[in-house]
Formats: sequence, structure tokens, C-alpha cells
Amino acid sequence: MAAVRLQDVAIRAGVSQATASRVLNGSSRIPGEGVADRVRAAAAELGYVANAQAQALARASTGLIGLIVHDIADPYFSSIAHGVQTAAHRAGKLVLLASTQRDFDIERESVSTFISHRADAIILAGSRQSGGLDRDLEKECARYLDNNGKVVVIGQPLSFGAAVELENHAASAQLAHALLEQGHRDFAVIGGPGTIRTAVDRRNGFVEALATRGVTPLVEIAGDFSRDGGFSAARRLAAALDLHPGRAGTTPPCVFAVTDVMAIGAIAAWRELGLSVPDDICVAGFDDIPTLRDHVPGLSTVALSLVDIGERAVRLALDDSATASQAHELVPGRVILRDSSAIRCP
Repeated sequence: MAAVRLQDVAIRAGVSQATASRVLNGSSRIPGEGVADRVRAAAAELGYVANAQAQALARASTGLIGLIVHDIADPYFSSIAHGVQTAAHRAGKLVLLASTQRDFDIERESVSTFISHRADAIILAGSRQSGGLDRDLEKECARYLDNNGKVVVIGQPLSFGAAVELENHAASAQLAHALLEQGHRDFAVIGGPGTIRTAVDRRNGFVEALATRGVTPLVEIAGDFSRDGGFSAARRLAAALDLHPGRAGTTPPCVFAVTDVMAIGAIAAWRELGLSVPDDICVAGFDDIPTLRDHVPGLSTVALSLVDIGERAVRLALDDSATASQAHELVPGRVILRDSSAIRCP
């Protein structure tokens, strides 16, 4: 059966094809209500399916927002994506999603694809490379912005577009001071890749805050920005500190893992080694991902409003004010101390 054409709808409604197009494709030039009702009724009777490209042309908008994350399986990014989806739906937009697995070539390809689909805005969620700006990405986004596109970065600001910046350095410093006040003096760090700015900023904020109190970490181990990365790093850290179950007479060392996901992996590794948290080793993370609600022991962390971060990014992306292209919002973290860093009395 042949597809129903716009011309068929126009004939059934007794109007010109241009008039039928204006009604069905969302043009601002809408004819009288009686005419519009006739066109919609004819389209429903014939089973006409509107052409999305024609609608986008008529409205000068596709109604699409492109969201690029590093790893949608990570609760950090899925929570942000939930916020983006919620705010986009509220604004009558649809979200296109790309997950890059931290491959910056895939990120550039995703940006190019979203541009070719004429997305109204593109949101880049995730840390930038510490080595500097990707010039190819910058050029791609610059052309997009010149054609009235919107770009919002969640993470470190770039030289273009708007940004929702997380206070990684300052919040990690606050966590260090809170753990010191809790009575900890021996620390270790499970960091992420040195090429990821979020990992670097969080590690630096924590270590520099310790230094102001005359404290230096006993050891630092780097791992992938994942649960398995935290698991592997934790085993190496336990060996470096020569940790054994049931060690008595000393306060356990406190480990800062630069993400909650890495901290959860670390706890799993120590459990396999017979080490108990917090009796044999203490740990704190960063992000306050939703899965922590069901995790025992409760993980000390820095809480970020992840869903709200996604919603903020959409609001910036859809802000038509003159300064929106360079808007910059800061998101503070909030230290939460739970059982994983508690010092138990002997």
C-alpha cells in the first residue's frame, strides 16, 4: 500500500498543499481554525505520517537535544542523563544519546552526527582531557555555534559555549578537612588517569588540603575511572600498605577514591582480601551516586546534585538570552560522612 502523501491530505481537506503543510508541519503561519481542523481530520482519516525533516524546516527547529556522555552504564552519567531527559521532556524536546567510553574520537564523531541531524543543542557531559583542548572538537563546535547551535559542557568550561562546572577541587579539599577533623591522620589515594581533568582536580584538591595540615598521603595508586579500576588499584594499595585483617592498636588508614564507583570496586577488593571497612581500612569517595543508598557500609563522599546538573544544562541550552552562549554555573559539592570512614573505638 502506497504511503499517504501530503498532497492526498490537501485534496481530502480541500486546501492547497502549502496550507496543509503549514498546519501539519508546525509553521507559525497557521490558517483559520476551521481550515486547520479540516486538515488535521483529513490527515487522521488517511493515516498520514508527518515528515520530521519538513517539520524541522517549517519550525526552524528539530526539537532534538544531543547528549554525549562517557559511559551511560556509570550511575554518575545515567543520573545526569535522567536530569537532561526530564528537563527536555518538560520543554517539549527529545534527547539523542551517545556514549563514548572516553574515546575522544567517538566524541567528535558524535558531535558531528548531532550537527548533521540539526540538533537544537548539544550537551557534552564528562571531564575534558588534561592535556588541553581538542582543536578538532573546537572547530566543529565553532561552526555549529555560528549556525545558531547551542553547546553546553558539564564539567570543565571550554573556550566556547556555556558550562555547568563542578567544584571538584574545592569539594575534595573540604572532604580532606572533614576527614582530618574526624581524627584520621594516615591517608592514601586511589586516583584516576592523569589525562582526565576531573581525576586530577579531585586528587589535587584532596592532597593539597592535607598538605596545609602537614599531612602527606602514604601512597597513591592510579586506576581506570571505573569499578574495575578501583578494584585493581585497591589490591595494589593493600599490598603497598601491607594491610592484614584484624590489625590492632592503630587507626586504620583512610583512602580517598576520586569516584564512588571506584570506591565501591575498592571495597569489593578488600573484602576478598579479608579486610573489613571501616575496621581494617576506611574509605571515602566522590559523587554520591544513587546506588549508595543500598551499599553497606554507607560510603562517605562528596554529594553532587546529579539530576539537577542535567536539568541545569538543558536550561542553559534552551536559554535564548544574549549571554547564554558564555553562561557559567558553578555546582558546589556537599561532604557527607558515613560509616565507611568512621573510626571505631578499640
